[in-house]
Amino acid sequence: MSDDTLNRLAAVLEARKQADPDSSYVAKLYAKGLDAILKKIGEEATETVMAAKDGDREKIVYETADLWFHCMVLLAREGLHPDDVMAELARRFGLSGLEEKARRGS
Repeated sequence: MSDDTLNRLAAVLEARKQADPDSSYVAKLYAKGLDAILKKIGEEATETVMAAKDGDREKIVYETADLWFHCMVLLAREGLHPDDVMAELARRFGLSGLEEKARRGS
């Protein structure tokens, strides 16, 4: 997914905050609140895991797209942008996973 696609999707998700819930799936999710968004993320994460367990590459991509989409809905709801996540990934780039985890104290 290119940065352009992420930015365009982020702009649409931001615009949906003002949309009538009857006119948009995302607007309806926003209207239902945080718990509804988190439930969708959980469902999509489970479906992604199941696709991976099945070894179905096409379904893995499809379900991961659903998961990323719903994570982006959460970001938008919280006033965050994909650039915030990309900056965090850039910060971690070049760190070993063990080193990064040790810095968090986890």
